[in-house]
Parts: sequence; structure tokens; C-alpha cells
Amino acid sequence: MTLFRLHLCVFVLSYSVIVNGRPAVVHLRNMETFIRAVQLVEDSNPGLPPLALVRALRRTAGHGDKMTIHFLGVSHNASDTEVLETAMLNLTTLSYFDKAIHHIVTDYGEERGVVLAQDGTTVAVGPLLLGIEMGLKAKMNGISNEGIFPLTLGRTLGLSFLSLQDFPSSYRLGPTGCWDNVDHPKMFKLSKPATLATDAMLIGGMDGAILGMDLSNLPADEPPQALSEILKGYYSFTLNEGHGLDAITRHISPYRRQISKSMLEPLGLHSQVMKTLALVWKLEKTEWIAMDNGVGKAVKDGLQEFVHKYWDCPPIISRCQWGAKASRGTPIPLSLPLHFLFVHHTYEPSLPCLSFTDCSRDMRSMQRFHQEDRGWNDIGYSFVVGSDGYIYEGSGWNHIGRHTRGHNNIGYGVSIIGNYTATLPSRHAIDLLRRRLVQCAVDRGGLAADFIIHGHRQVVNYTTCPGDTFFSEIRSWEHFRE
Repeated sequence: MTLFRLHLCVFVLSYSVIVNGRPAVVHLRNMETFIRAVQLVEDSNPGLPPLALVRALRRTAGHGDKMTIHFLGVSHNASDTEVLETAMLNLTTLSYFDKAIHHIVTDYGEERGVVLAQDGTTVAVGPLLLGIEMGLKAKMNGISNEGIFPLTLGRTLGLSFLSLQDFPSSYRLGPTGCWDNVDHPKMFKLSKPATLATDAMLIGGMDGAILGMDLSNLPADEPPQALSEILKGYYSFTLNEGHGLDAITRHISPYRRQISKSMLEPLGLHSQVMKTLALVWKLEKTEWIAMDNGVGKAVKDGLQEFVHKYWDCPPIISRCQWGAKASRGTPIPLSLPLHFLFVHHTYEPSLPCLSFTDCSRDMRSMQRFHQEDRGWNDIGYSFVVGSDGYIYEGSGWNHIGRHTRGHNNIGYGVSIIGNYTATLPSRHAIDLLRRRLVQCAVDRGGLAADFIIHGHRQVVNYTTCPGDTFFSEIRSWEHFRE
């Protein structure tokens, strides 16, 4: 590699800050930067096969455990050409890739080996790449893709369930966390003590399973794309006004919950996790663990929580992710379960938001209006639905909002961003609210099973919210009452 290419690589993967009077290089930890780094290696090595590159990245991350080798082989078992190519990768970008891929949680709660994706979610890169490598190996060598689930999700889930089997199942997964700065992410701090299955590990695992299966199922005459293109196709996309997610049929990150459920649920999650654990114990020569009568129940209970939290419930962007200011008062707890769901539209902002960046900006704008212009303690809504495929946390599951005068303490107030006087929200946004959020609320005990849906206008007589067209729509919903 020329000196010019080396300098270019360092420039685009980082930026300089002044620390103690001296310049220091800071690497951005977002998916865009990671993809750019991969593309730089590809551009420097024309014709580099994606399987060779992802194998080299595995060696950089130090993924040399027995189960990984069982399915993928040793990462250094490469031809002379691949050795030369991967040596070039190590010379130029070893430091960046090591930080981006090698997963660890520090004593201070910082989770490393994770990156911020364009959609606002945090992805562990390790399980993502293991799934891609297994899919590529299956495609190129004509072998089974059976290693995808164990490498991406099975091992993580099983070991997390067992390590915390004396705790309630809700404590065996997660947690999520917050970035120091979503525009220039450098540090991701967890909100609680980590399990083996942090949110980022499970999101990376779902993504790795999806992309791995997609690659393994490519037609025989269709070669795989370059690794950077595989990642761009899934993480980098633009939604168009008027259609949003409704117009996209390919696999992209906002759909990860639905896609991974449709792919993996038919396999039988419980049997797959138990099979994965049996393999781990065999390879580690610890088969005696299987004699523990509590293993099966620990896995069953843990999987029920996983399915509820990561498949049945919609993805929710936390307050810290969208940049919420602190409440100006002490939040008042709700008395659960609630018996009402009040549906709103924001009216202003009047346009649907189609990206994490835009939806977060709208959330901050509404919070600022509610706090500064109306004098409220916080943003009024319990939750807000974007047209980017995500729900945004307002006052949340457990605290009283300020959304429906005289009724705030007996129901959740949920709004879809946009003005729906003359048009409907996207089909996907409606589904997030009508089916996924409400079912999640019932399952977690937030809403009573016989809850009632009202439009804002039905209980407050000075508003047309949630808009004439949207109100006509919700009148057909199962739990709606006049």
C-alpha cells in the first residue's frame, strides 16, 4: 500500500482532538465509518474475496474459540495470497478494526466492539461478522449453514440464560445503553450491569443471522457482493416521503425483528439453543453441566423473555438516544395496568419523519415546545411513533405523561409524528402502534387485556386530533370504543 493510501485510511476513519494540549486521534464508532474502513481495504486489494476479508477481520478480533473454529475453521488457515492481503489489512487498519470488533464490557460499564447504525440502534460487530462468514462459507463451499444460529445467537442466549438462572428471566438479557454523542459516537455506556446477551450483542446476532442466511441462500450462479456492499445494502438506505418503509421489500435493519423471527422461529428456538449448549459442552469437555435438571427450564424461561422483548415488542429508541433533556420535575408513577390507550397525531411536526436523525430532531423539538412554551415538566406523550420503523420513548411505560387532559393517569398517550387530517400514516407506522406496541403493553402488564382505544378528540372537546383521516382509521381497530 502506498503512503498516500495509508494516510487516506487514517484520515477517513478518525478525526483529531486536543487532549492536554496535544492532538489525539479519535475513532468514530458508527457503522458508516466501519463500512468505509472495509471499503478502503477492498479498494486497496482489488479482487479480494469477501470470505477472505471477513476471515481476516475475525483474526483481528481474536475470535479463536473452539465453537467458532468448529464451524469456520482457523482464521489463519489461508493461502499465501490471502496471508499477504490480510497482512496489508493489519498494517493499515489493525487498531481501528480491533476496537470496532473485539467485544468487551469494562468495569466502568463501557461496551466496546459495538457501533451505532444509521437507524439509531447499536450493533455488536463480532456476531454480525460471524454470521456473514458462515453464510459466505456455506455459499462458496456448498456446505450446510447450520452454524449460523449457534454463532450469532444460540451460544450468547444459552450461556446468558445459564449464567443467571437464579435470577428472574427479565434480568438475563440486556441491558441497552447510551452513546456519548450520536453525531460523533466514541463511547457506549450501559445503563445497568451487563449480561452476556447485551442489547447490542443480540441486535448484532439477529443481523448476522439474517445476512448469513441471505448469503447462504443465494442462487448458485450469483456471486456474493463485496463485504462493504453487503453491509451497505442492509444498513444504508433512504426512505422516500409518501411511502417510507412500505415501499422497501429487501432486508434492511429496521425490519430485523420481523425477519429474524420469520427465519428462526420455524427452526424451534428451544431445541436449537439446547443443541448449541450441548456442542459447547462437548468442545469444552464439560458435558457434566447437561446433568443439571434446571438447564431446560432456564432456557425455556429465558427464551420466553427473548421472544417477548426482541421479537414481539417493537424496537423503542430510548430517551438518551434521541437526546432528551431531563424532566423538570419528579416523574409520577402510573398505577398499572392501565385501561385506556389515547391515540394522537403530532400535527406539528406536520410531516412524517423518515430517519433516526429526523425523528430525534422532532422529538427534541416537541420536548422543547412542551417544556418551554407550555411549561410542562417533560414531553407529554408516553410514546411517539416515527415512520422510520421505530417508536420513541416519551414518559414511557411507568410514568404519567401529559397528553390527554383529565385522563393522563388512566391511559397511555401515543402519537404518530405528522399531520393526518387528510392522509394516513404509513402502513408500517400504523402496524407498530395498532398491533405491536399494544400487544407488548398487554404482555408486559402495562395495559389490561380489555383496554379501550380512544382518539384524543373523544375525551377532549377542543381538538380534532388525531386528524379526520386517521380517526376514521382507528374506528375500525379491535379495541376502539365510541
